[in-house]
Amino acid sequence: MKLIAQLKLLPSPEQFDALKLTLETANNASNHVSSVAWDRRVFGQFALHKICYHEIRAKFGMGADATVRVFAKVNDAYNLDRKSKRFFKPLGAFPFNERLVSYKTEKRFVSIWTMAGRQKMPFICGERQSKLLEGLRGECDLVFRDRQFYLFQCCDVDEPPPGEVSDFMGIDLGVANVAVDSDGKFYQGNTVKSVRHRHRRIRAKLQSKGTKSAKRRLKKLSGKEARFAKDTNHVISKQIVQTAQGTGRGIALEDWKN
Repeated sequence: MKLIAQLKLLPSPEQFDALKLTLETANNASNHVSSVAWDRRVFGQFALHKICYHEIRAKFGMGADATVRVFAKVNDAYNLDRKSKRFFKPLGAFPFNERLVSYKTEKRFVSIWTMAGRQKMPFICGERQSKLLEGLRGECDLVFRDRQFYLFQCCDVDEPPPGEVSDFMGIDLGVANVAVDSDGKFYQGNTVKSVRHRHRRIRAKLQSKGTKSAKRRLKKLSGKEARFAKDTNHVISKQIVQTAQGTGRGIALEDWKN
C-alpha cells in the first residue's frame, strides 16, 4: 500500500525565494494550460503536451520535466470535474517526479529542481516518516504552508495480510456521535462541536473589527479547527481499531447486514 511521508525542508533565505518562485511560476503555467484546455475542450495530458509544450517552455522558462508535470497537474484537476474552469493558487502544491527530486536519506538532504537551478538543502522528519522513506516511490508534492516548505513523498509499504476473524464489530457513523459500536459504546464529538462554535464566535468578532491585528489573528486561526477535528477523528478511529484487535474481531462500517 502507499503512504505519505511528510518532510520539512530547511532552505536558506536564497533557497526559500527560489522555492517560492518555482511554485509561483509552475502555478502560473498551470493556469495558462488550464485556459487552453477549457477553451479548446481538450483535457488529456498528452493532448495538452502536444499543444502547449513549446509555448510553456518559452514563456515560463521551465525545464522539460517540470513542464510535463504542469500538464499532469491540469489533467488531474479536470479529471475530478470538468463543469468549470480550473484555477490554481499562486503558492498551491505542485507535483515533482523522481527526476526533479532526489534524496540522501542517511544525511537528511534533498536535491530539488527550482527556477534558480538545482538546490541541495537539509530536511527534517520524525522517526516514522524516516522509516517510510525506505520505500519511497514515484512523485511527491512541494507544499507551502504556514511560511514553511514541505515535501509530501509517496512511499510503498508492505501491507500485512488480513487476520482470520470469526466475528465483526459494527460501527455506525453519525453527527451527534462521531461513532457508535455494536457493543453500545458511544464515541462523542462534543469537544469538536464546542471548538467549532468557539471559533465561529471568534471569527465573527475579528471580521467585524477589520483591523490589521484582527486579520493576522484570523490568518492564525485558519485551519486550526480542521486540524483539531482531524486529530479527534484519528484518536477515535485508533480506539475502535484497538478494541477490534483486542477482541479478535473485524470491523463492519454502516451496513451491518443483519
